[in-house]
Amino acid sequence: MTSDDRSSPETAGRAHHDHAAHAAHRDGGLAAHDKHAGHSVAMFRNLFWISLALTVPALVWEPMLQEWFGYRAPEFPGSSYIPAVFATLVFLYGGRVFLAGAWRELADRAPGMMTLIGLAITVAFAYSAAVTLGFRGHPLWWELATLVTIMLLGHWIEMRSIFQAKGALTELAKLLPDEAERIVEGDRTERAPIDRLRPGDLVLIRPGASVPADGVVKSGESAVNEALITGESRPVQKTPGDKVIAGSINGQGSLRVAVTGVGEGTALAGIMRLVAEAQSSRSRAQALADRAAQLLTYAAVAAGLVTGAAWSALGAGVDYVVTRVVTVLVIACPHALGLAIPLVVAISTTLAARNGLLVRDRRGLEEARNLDIVVFDKTGTLTLGEHRVVETVAAESIRPDEALRLAAAVERDSEHPIAQALLRSAEACGLDVPKAERFESMPGRGVRAQIGARALLVGGPALLEREGIDAAPMLREAAERFGAAGSAAIWLAEKGVALAVFAVADAIRPESRDAVARLQEAGVEVAMLTGDSQPVADHVARELGIGKVFAQVLPEEKAERIKALQAEGRRVAMVGDGVNDAPALATADVGVAIGAGTDVAVEAGDVVLVRSDPRDVARIIALSRASYGKMLQNLWWAAGYNIFAIPLAAGALAWAGIVLAPAFGAILMSASTVIVALNAQLLRRLRL
Repeated sequence: MTSDDRSSPETAGRAHHDHAAHAAHRDGGLAAHDKHAGHSVAMFRNLFWISLALTVPALVWEPMLQEWFGYRAPEFPGSSYIPAVFATLVFLYGGRVFLAGAWRELADRAPGMMTLIGLAITVAFAYSAAVTLGFRGHPLWWELATLVTIMLLGHWIEMRSIFQAKGALTELAKLLPDEAERIVEGDRTERAPIDRLRPGDLVLIRPGASVPADGVVKSGESAVNEALITGESRPVQKTPGDKVIAGSINGQGSLRVAVTGVGEGTALAGIMRLVAEAQSSRSRAQALADRAAQLLTYAAVAAGLVTGAAWSALGAGVDYVVTRVVTVLVIACPHALGLAIPLVVAISTTLAARNGLLVRDRRGLEEARNLDIVVFDKTGTLTLGEHRVVETVAAESIRPDEALRLAAAVERDSEHPIAQALLRSAEACGLDVPKAERFESMPGRGVRAQIGARALLVGGPALLEREGIDAAPMLREAAERFGAAGSAAIWLAEKGVALAVFAVADAIRPESRDAVARLQEAGVEVAMLTGDSQPVADHVARELGIGKVFAQVLPEEKAERIKALQAEGRRVAMVGDGVNDAPALATADVGVAIGAGTDVAVEAGDVVLVRSDPRDVARIIALSRASYGKMLQNLWWAAGYNIFAIPLAAGALAWAGIVLAPAFGAILMSASTVIVALNAQLLRRLRL
């Protein structure tokens, strides 16, 4: 490989990262906050520091401040114009971003925050310029300079909060490596940019390396860290046949993986896409906040006009009237109101993604706080969707785990679902399954095989009848109990005597009991919906502590059951696999798709559970309640203070000697923005 060849993957890799970060940055934007389109943290930071430097001379040579603080600035020809010159520079340099924003808002016929700021600083500048040129009054140069500078500081802090919220998408984009080791001939490898990988390629993943693409393990064993993709904190053991996700981190072993998905077809790309869509989707709370911000803009302009008219009627000087009007416009600016909801939306959505909860529709997450009943589909949701041994009853002559080990050994060469259930159960228990000899299938009865010197038989009820096998009363009673619960009774026999009977059924997920308990603790009722028979459904419900069961329900009837609950006034969440449960998921107030694994292209639900863990349903409700609480708090901090602040800015307490300067009004307005941003950041501390 030439030096040029070696450099090209690096270039391609950097381009890949730049593109991914740009896409995440672009798509993860806060749609409701698009007044900052084209803005950046660095831009506002630079504007602030330069404006601050320009503001200092305007403050030092301001006659009013010299009188207040008892000092005298150096005097020289033209020094009296220093406040005017430097404040004008601040207005033109630092204020241009607000003037441009105001122009866009007015062009879109949607006056808002930028309109108010632009109007306030323009009025202050025009009036001050007129006074400096001879109009009678007191100029507002130092107030103008400090107003613009403080507003820039508030916007800098706001932009930092916004980009921190979007940062999760950029971090996801960085999970992918620049290159992959592609296996080309035999065991020889070559370095290849990941954008050149194709489905079917075989790649080598060394210890500690990132997985470059979705794929299936062909050889090797290792524990893979999928925490940043699925939220699963513990490394997941991977063996041949297991799927791996692009962006996850390999552990100590090496893996050879056949690529199945690259680029936009990977689970990581799907997660980024869903997070970006959720961040830009509009919620009811956001619509309310946008409407409130627009109304507050009109109210602020009206309050400014009333303030000006009132003080003019009372005989106040022009400079005082203008000062009051500017202060009202500044303090009523709905800046924080425009940030209150989008920032919570961005943070809650990325927080959900980090915990394996992919929000497809913000309204679904918003509605989750009101749920009073969660309906679970049984198969593949509360259960594993595959048969396992759920109970073993053994004769006194053999231990249950030994009986399972022998039965699994007999069935080792069989492809029957019951055989696979026995094998998977034995492996899950960590049992060493020996190799069988002289395997023979007995149609209609079961199978037989030799394990060492022992001739063993495994089969269903027909095995006992046709082979004349004797079973102790204890074992027969257990078999009858298994049948009543809807489980298959499978026997292990030797020399005409039954050694054990196994209950084989769709196994309950280990997490399901905890999932039901958590929901019930949160005050949410849990119901189960299934097409299985009533005995099977009742057995699972008893095991999990579920009181409401809908059994023998056809797929097309599931949506009708959801509608019936809604007709009772219930707020319903449906949790299913996103395939045959699609109509019910779409009908429910909140649809939760589970069983997606790494397939994040589930279109049926409002929320997708990447980990297929039913406990995550309780986490959705907890996140919804916490997010709604933060929204309400932010709306109060953003708008509620205006109930007191606008009359104060207008001079309602001037009779008591309490008068707000425009700069102090800017401090109050910026303070509300900072409080809203910091309060939203506290949501990151939520433990789901």
